[in-house]
Amino acid sequence: MMAPRVLISDALSPAAVQIFKDRGIEVDFQPALGKDKDKLAEIIGNYDGLAIRSATKVTPKILENATRLKVVGRAGIGVDNVDIPAATAKGVIVMNTPFGNSITTAEHAIAMMFALAREIPAADASTQAGKWEKNRFMGVELTAKTLGVIGCGNIGSIVADRAVGLKMKVIAFDPFLSPERALDIGVEKVELDDLLARADIITLHTPLTDKTRNVLSAEALAKTKKGVRIINCARGGLVDEAALAAALDSGQVAGAAFDVFSAEPATENVLFGHPNVICTPHLGASTTEAQENVALQVAEQMSDYLLRGAISNAVNFPSITAEEAPKLKPFIELAEKLGSFAGQLTDTDIKTVRITYDGAVAGLKIKALTSAAVAGLLRPALQDVNVVSAPSIAKERGIVVEETTREIAGDYESLVTLTVVTEKMERSISGTVFADGRPRIVDIKGIKVDAEFAPSMLYVTNEDRPGFVGRFASLLGDAGINIATFALGRDRQGGDAIALVEVDGKVPAELLDKVQQIPSVKQAKPLVF
Repeated sequence: MMAPRVLISDALSPAAVQIFKDRGIEVDFQPALGKDKDKLAEIIGNYDGLAIRSATKVTPKILENATRLKVVGRAGIGVDNVDIPAATAKGVIVMNTPFGNSITTAEHAIAMMFALAREIPAADASTQAGKWEKNRFMGVELTAKTLGVIGCGNIGSIVADRAVGLKMKVIAFDPFLSPERALDIGVEKVELDDLLARADIITLHTPLTDKTRNVLSAEALAKTKKGVRIINCARGGLVDEAALAAALDSGQVAGAAFDVFSAEPATENVLFGHPNVICTPHLGASTTEAQENVALQVAEQMSDYLLRGAISNAVNFPSITAEEAPKLKPFIELAEKLGSFAGQLTDTDIKTVRITYDGAVAGLKIKALTSAAVAGLLRPALQDVNVVSAPSIAKERGIVVEETTREIAGDYESLVTLTVVTEKMERSISGTVFADGRPRIVDIKGIKVDAEFAPSMLYVTNEDRPGFVGRFASLLGDAGINIATFALGRDRQGGDAIALVEVDGKVPAELLDKVQQIPSVKQAKPLVF
């Protein structure tokens, strides 16, 4: 059998090259090739694997010529330079290394905290300018201060651990952080408003999603402890930068240290030039060790896949064999969309996820289905989660995942039921795949419905009262929202009812407010699949 061939088209550690060679893989190291799209497209057909960093753009044109390519490995977390849908359609696995930069990024946040507390950059500039302004730079101690961590996943928990070592009091806001996990890492789990009111220093370590965008808005900044200091080494867009500048001017915020910005490269920003702001050019992952770590990890992962078929940190497909793929594919789609449905409706801490497989589906590789369901569930809050990393991320946050299989499915040949348990509620949704291969929703909270998943949907729960459907449909019509499909269900006459509507386009916020004002409506939520 011919040895697999891997092309490295970006600058990667020589140690990664050696790993491929040691594993018996033929490797072609051309670190400048990524900048030459035409040359890359010309030769990519000769390789089974492509190892890249950020310079190489894996476009549909590149993939079209990649006749034997099986895997793209990105040394780092971001895969925005890879066309994921095109790679998936081509059957190419795309891997990244999501945890290789964790310690480095956490250490940068700690360094920024020290620099901010003791005004080190300004003091350095002053001293080197020939001044001796000893009385000008009056800092604050970190010992006994309260650090508020927004997002306590992999990086956030490392920051928390370092802060505990500095004798700080650490409080954390993270909907996916269980009380048990919080206890293990030595932090107090709190709600966001509590964190804002108590923290002397706030550090952000959460992905940028629709739920976390501007998590520190003008309104949130107004709730902070006067004189708070804010650190962002996570993602630009988590903080309203204009509102922060105003809060710095007013003294509500004493200082800020930012490594990331809403627009990058950041050649200008409203925070630049402020005397109480420290800025660095997205250096979170910029250490020798981190660059080495991600290179070694991607080489190991790609080697394992090419030689043994093992998949680690894939962003576009679960670990399944070629024989299983045709049967699993529609059920993977069903499981992920059931999870996404529940995730978009769940705003509080998830304690347990129960997934029940009834009928023929129980005989398939349910681990892949469970991974897909958990990925769908977590993705609304944790954008970078994928079907491979989802189980470990759930475990990291103390979420219990339970699987049950039963041979008989009742009314359906196969039935998948996902139940989410939080401290406040329990919600179940069931779905199946019919002969046409399309996933369908058949039950929500014990109420029978029949609806296909659609790109844009509106989910409404209400009391079963006459006149609701007419008023609801009229509001959509008046707003110019076209109804593609309309599914209704209720548990009993006059009881709880559900409307699940497929609509054309995004549902405006003002329309949601109007729907919510219908007397019988309990909840109105837009869903995107």
